[in-house]
Formats: sequence, structure tokens, C-alpha cells
Amino acid sequence: MATVKKTAGASAKKDSPSKKASQPIGLVRGMRDILPSEQMYWRMIYDKASALCDAYGLERIETPVLEDTALFVRGVGKQTDIVEKEMYSFQTSGGDNVSLRPEGTAGICRAYIHHGMVSLPQPVKLWYWGPFFRHERPQSGRYRQFYQFGCELLGEEDAVIDAQLVLMSWLLLKELGIEATVKINSIGTAECRANYRNALVAYFRPKRSRMSEDDKKRLLKNPLRLLDSKDPVIQEMTAEAPQIVDWLDEASKNHFMRVLEYLDEVGVPYQLDPFLVRGLDYYTNTVFELFDSSNEDSEHGQNAYGGGGRYDGLVELLGGQHTPAAGFAMGIERIVSKLKSMNVTADKKRVDVFVAQLGEQGRKRALAIFEELRLAGINSSESFAKSSIKSQMEAANRLGARWTLIVGQKEVLDGTVIIRDMEAGTQEIVDGRKVVHEIQKKMQQQDEVKGSN
Repeated sequence: MATVKKTAGASAKKDSPSKKASQPIGLVRGMRDILPSEQMYWRMIYDKASALCDAYGLERIETPVLEDTALFVRGVGKQTDIVEKEMYSFQTSGGDNVSLRPEGTAGICRAYIHHGMVSLPQPVKLWYWGPFFRHERPQSGRYRQFYQFGCELLGEEDAVIDAQLVLMSWLLLKELGIEATVKINSIGTAECRANYRNALVAYFRPKRSRMSEDDKKRLLKNPLRLLDSKDPVIQEMTAEAPQIVDWLDEASKNHFMRVLEYLDEVGVPYQLDPFLVRGLDYYTNTVFELFDSSNEDSEHGQNAYGGGGRYDGLVELLGGQHTPAAGFAMGIERIVSKLKSMNVTADKKRVDVFVAQLGEQGRKRALAIFEELRLAGINSSESFAKSSIKSQMEAANRLGARWTLIVGQKEVLDGTVIIRDMEAGTQEIVDGRKVVHEIQKKMQQQDEVKGSN
């Protein structure tokens, strides 16, 4: 029989009045709260991203934060740092092996297969926004729960798709006031990379004595990961390493040249980076990252706002039919951090009307008036918990309300409302049943005056 523990309530009588209060519970390492004071940045980015996707015909999709672990082992790559070191994986009580999603593309491809999207008009254009999880060392702008905005276009292999995705990611930053440069490369097909892999191994093998144990394993299992290393020693070695462009086949070269021509046409600034490979195994041909133009000495992957590329074999690898595809993801925390450093301020919500009240009957009537204003689409605010008319008028001033409606006991009995013009300092008494109409009339008159000026 299970042992029943006493509840806190049951033992409360025995607790000493002087018992030390419980210590507050802190955040789990690598997690964070997004406070109301920060929300304006998140809302600004979301609104820009959503509008951009609408303009380019993308539809929003939401996939679960919990997926079968095999999805990422097979899709992201067994030898990647994400799968080997960073995933939050566990076995459920039912014996299922599951993981919190560390990235978005594999889940999108699973959904594409699961819901038979191959039968839809191609390409299928999708976008997402949400939390992802990686057990990394927390640092500035990087958390173990982090948010990404991403776009995926599935079912088309033309180079214009690659260029369009690069353009969209660059435009998002530009519309937020962030000057960014694109670093771009082509890693070709699987066959190209196999030949290039041999050349890399031959180049790095004599230098093994200077490598860490992790990098020695990468040289053995997945040498392209060395090009993505943040270790200064490896980066120094990489400077003289073979470049994959010399191993690209003609089709890959032609595809990449067309991508660059499209980017030239729309004026997206880019830099060719022969050692850019990205950290995931599923990429083919085009890969790119976006970084801060004011920090052009940064190495790829550091201070990057996001990146992406083409992954023509991923859907097939996950059990679907051959489906060319490409996409990108942007790190929201990095973008928020940049907006803060730029002292960007979002427009405050415009408050046209503040509803003030006096007495219990006045509060009840004011509550009903506020709802009438809301249903009429008039931007309104209130402070119903306050009883002092002085503190309510101060709140109206702080919010920049154009008019304040005042309802007290007398107004309730008379069926009226006082409208106070906050700029002119004048006020008038109107029929309470017509107060919304009176406010709408005043707003129209105000717009006409602004228009004439």
C-alpha cells in the first residue's frame, strides 16, 4: 500500500510561528522569463514576420514541442552536436523515446509527410514561430529554451526559391532597422561532399596533435563539422583548408550562380564564405547565415541572427518521397538584444478614451460603458480598482488619453456621462446612452482637422 504523506495543511498546527519562511524557487539554469517590459520587442518582430509571410504567401504551421527522438537522430544527424550533446531526451512511462524539439525543419518535414501535403499545389509554403530546446552552455543571447521564427518552402528545386528565402530573412531584419549582411556558400550534393570529405581528412589528419578530443572525433566521423568549429585553433587551420567549391559538380555550380544572380537583382548584400557549412547534416547546395553588418570581423555562426539553406534529401530521408525543399530560421533573442542596443522603442498603444468612476454605482456603470467602447473598436483604458478620482485622472494623463469619461453617483441617477477634453481642459455632460456616438463624432472631427493640416 502506498504511503500517504501529510499535507502542509495537516502539519500546520505543529509548525512553530517563528519557523523560517521557505526559500523562493529560482529559474532553471538556461531558462528565462520574458517580462512585460520586453514584450514590445517580441510583438514588433512577430508583427513584421507575420506581415512578411502574408505578403509572400506563406501559411502558419505549429508542430508539437515533443517529437519522437528518431526524427532528429535521422533528420538532424547522429554525429551532430545537437543530437550527441544538446537534446533534451527521455523515455515516457509508456516506453516511448521522445525529445523536446531542438530545431524546426525536421518537424515540418514530418508534418508534410504525415498530412500528405505532397498532394497539395507545390511548393507548400509554411512559416512557424515558437520555443525550441537545446542543452547548451548558457551565454548572452543564448538560452536552453529559445525562440525561432522560420520559413520552409517544400516541393520546388528552382534556385529562385533559395534566393527568395535569403531575401525574406534579410528583409525582416531590414524592416526592423537592423543592417545585416548575408554569408553564403554551396555545399553541393551528397556525392560532392563525399569527395570533399576525403580532401578535408587528408588536410587535417597531419594536424591531429593540435586538436581537442572532440575535434578528433569530428575528423573521424564528420569532418565537415570542423569547418563550423568555434575553436580558434581549428579556425586557424581552416584558413588554408581545401574549399568545397572546387569539388562541386556542374549542376551545383550552376544552381549556386543562379541564386547569386537573383540576389544581385534584388540588391541583397552578401559575402561568399567558402567554409560555411551550417551545423546540420541535412543541408544540400545553398547554405547561408545573416550577421550584423557592424561586426564584419565575426566568424560565421557567431553573432548570427539566423540562417538556413536547401535540404533536398530530408523529406525522403524521413520516409517521404523525393521532395526538394529549402528554409531558414531566425533567433528571436538575438534580434531582441540588438533592438535593445539600438534603443528602439515601439509605438505605445494609443488610448483615445479613459473611463473614470466614483462610487460603487459609478463603477458598475463605468464597467458597462468600457465594454460598449471596446465593442465599438475605440481604444480605451481604465483603472477601476482605484477609487480616487485624482489618481484616475493622473493615470489618464500618463496614458495620453484624449478624452476622459467620468461616471459618478449623480451621473448614474441622471443617466448622463461627463466627457472631459484632456487637452483643452473643458468638459460637457452628455446622454449616457449616446456616449459612444459622441466619442465617435469627436474622433471623426479630430481626424478631419488633422487631415486639413
